[in-house]
Amino acid sequence: MSQPPNQPPPGGFGAPQDPRQGGAPQPPNQPPQPPGQPPQAQPGYGYPAQAGPYGQPGPYGQPAQQGPYGQQPQQPQQPGPYGQPTQPGQAGPYGTQPQYGYQQPPTQPQFPAGPGAPGGGNKRNKLVVIVAAAVAALLVAGGVTWAVVGGGDDDKKSGAKEKQDPKASASAPVNPGNGSGDGHEGKEDLNAGRQAGEAKVLWYKEAPKVPGSGGDAPGMWVDGDIVVKAAYKQLLAYNVKTGKIAWNAITFPQKICSATREATDDGKIVVAYMESAKSGADCNQLQVVDLKTGDKGWGKPVKKEGLFDFAMRSELVLVGDVLMVGRDQSGTALRMSDGKKLYVADKKEEGTCFPSGFAGGKQLIMALSCGARTPTEHEELQQLDPRTGRALWTKKFPKGWRIDAVYSVSPTVVYLSNEDKKKWNITVLKENSDRTRSEVISDDNFAPECDSSFVSRSLGSCLGATVDDNYLYLPTDEKGGANEIVATSLATGKEAWRTKSPTDETMLPMKVENGELIAYVTPSYDSGGRVVSIATSGSHKPKTLLRHPKGMSKIEDGFLPRDVDYVDGRFYVSATHILNSSGQSKLMLAYGK
Repeated sequence: MSQPPNQPPPGGFGAPQDPRQGGAPQPPNQPPQPPGQPPQAQPGYGYPAQAGPYGQPGPYGQPAQQGPYGQQPQQPQQPGPYGQPTQPGQAGPYGTQPQYGYQQPPTQPQFPAGPGAPGGGNKRNKLVVIVAAAVAALLVAGGVTWAVVGGGDDDKKSGAKEKQDPKASASAPVNPGNGSGDGHEGKEDLNAGRQAGEAKVLWYKEAPKVPGSGGDAPGMWVDGDIVVKAAYKQLLAYNVKTGKIAWNAITFPQKICSATREATDDGKIVVAYMESAKSGADCNQLQVVDLKTGDKGWGKPVKKEGLFDFAMRSELVLVGDVLMVGRDQSGTALRMSDGKKLYVADKKEEGTCFPSGFAGGKQLIMALSCGARTPTEHEELQQLDPRTGRALWTKKFPKGWRIDAVYSVSPTVVYLSNEDKKKWNITVLKENSDRTRSEVISDDNFAPECDSSFVSRSLGSCLGATVDDNYLYLPTDEKGGANEIVATSLATGKEAWRTKSPTDETMLPMKVENGELIAYVTPSYDSGGRVVSIATSGSHKPKTLLRHPKGMSKIEDGFLPRDVDYVDGRFYVSATHILNSSGQSKLMLAYGK
């Protein structure tokens, strides 16, 4: 399919791209993008690929017949092939089908975002886009791979003196206030002026200093009375109640470049770091860490599987005892218990299809980019047996449609976009099948925060999109004032109910627990955020669980891009990217009662 100016080619990891077709770095004197639009100067390999056409989500089609892919909102809608279950062994009548997707209105930016796009239409994400644009400008001006994988003169200029041991080392935290020591405690009372009914600031951590290109801070894991956070070259552990050091910081010899979003059932994660500080170095060094103790398990490098199988970033996905390490054209499956290589998920049909992303959890899902720049160009979605790599089913999508995000793997809920048609679609698949169960029908614009980290290309990295057995929950996009959370039936694709944010700020669904949807209400300049619960049956009026202090609203509002969680009555918000600044950057903040 044709690409917008200066956008990366489709397929994410995908097949090798012709640099003349949009994969080459752009000159550094490109004009800046307006707020709310994505940076368009995107290098090819070596720069984090975008998960789709990121701007504003377009309105869904008029509520009508199932399968509204290609119908214009003002037209009577007829069932499309996505609304009809595909017969086993068939890819669908793509040659003669109507145009699919929901048409974007003419008032939207040139390449709008759908609900799976980082930045979305959420006003909170506009800052993320602006920050991304600034960092992208640095990347282009300073050299693509140099800025992404860092090291070199940049670390020297920043005065960094990280120990370059061949293995990760544990070191006693120093320099309180920079994320390694006791953080902000002791300097000032963050709870001074706290009003009745407001939650308590349990602790606040500032980020370690980073070089000019910044540093990544992927992941945030709560395990019992310990919360663990990655920050640039370190893995830091704190007591959830006090913020005191739980175990000595682990310092890696190079920059952290990826991490598993989840932990195993026995509390282990995997962190990936760069093989060296050289330009073009690979993100291929793996280290298992026990969240409870800080003890290191197995560690090993993972090799590339082909000439164009770039690994300047890796995508780490867990499914039970299997770790999938995704790269530009393949994925290597390792056994979590001992690091043994199980198989390689790579090209299909002798070079015509290449992996373009993975999602994990209860199931292992892989996206494929096929037939690049051929008449049969298209994308596919597969469920893999995590132990063997065998495809359990394959879902083919028409030419021009790109798999941008997987909101859920079980049930499988996938968001697709079509840049040429300015349309998008959300498809729900039947359990363990490529057959379509439903397609979302709505007039709303939705704006979850997806793939806002510069580290991960995981298809499942969306804040603000969650499911349970009955509903898909998405936040609406409002340019000003309160938004709503809409619950869409997985069975029909139609709205079941909706509820409005209790403040004039954005409300983002986080997860469903014990029959209640837990949501985060973002702060404003003059009011703190809050955590609310919403009953999934009966009354859907939000009930406040934590009301964050007004005096902390400026700090809380500065975590962008961010990760959030609510566990055992405590709320955590952390940065997923650390910018170089003259002041001290934010790393993490915890509230409780």
